[in-house]
Amino acid sequence: MSGVVFDTSIWIEYFKANPTYFETCRNHLEEGNVYSLEIIFAELVQGAKGKREIGIINGHFENLPLLDRQGLIFESGVFSQNQGLISKGIGLIDSIIIFSTVSSGLQLWTLDKKILTFVDSKYLFEF
Repeated sequence: MSGVVFDTSIWIEYFKANPTYFETCRNHLEEGNVYSLEIIFAELVQGAKGKREIGIINGHFENLPLLDRQGLIFESGVFSQNQGLISKGIGLIDSIIIFSTVSSGLQLWTLDKKILTFVDSKYLFEF
């Protein structure tokens, strides 16, 4: 499987139409290279400012392939515990995102400095 997972931080920049990220995001979305997780969209909708934003977020959520599966959250907790992620300031949601991306052989696109210092560069998307 090849593709990229946009972390919540990248989705926010995409939805703000930040020119630094927008074109690359759009290209990957149009090419069908983007995978996601329900938890990422839960974070996005939690911070949405009204029905219009929720609708936009929901539209992407309904049209992207999701990496979610039975046992994923528990396995991510085990991964986090084994890697000592909590002591590195990486919480469970980010652990789920990291574990899902790495175990699927995808690349993670994030702006989160804690994640960037932990994840092996072969699993980080560079543009």
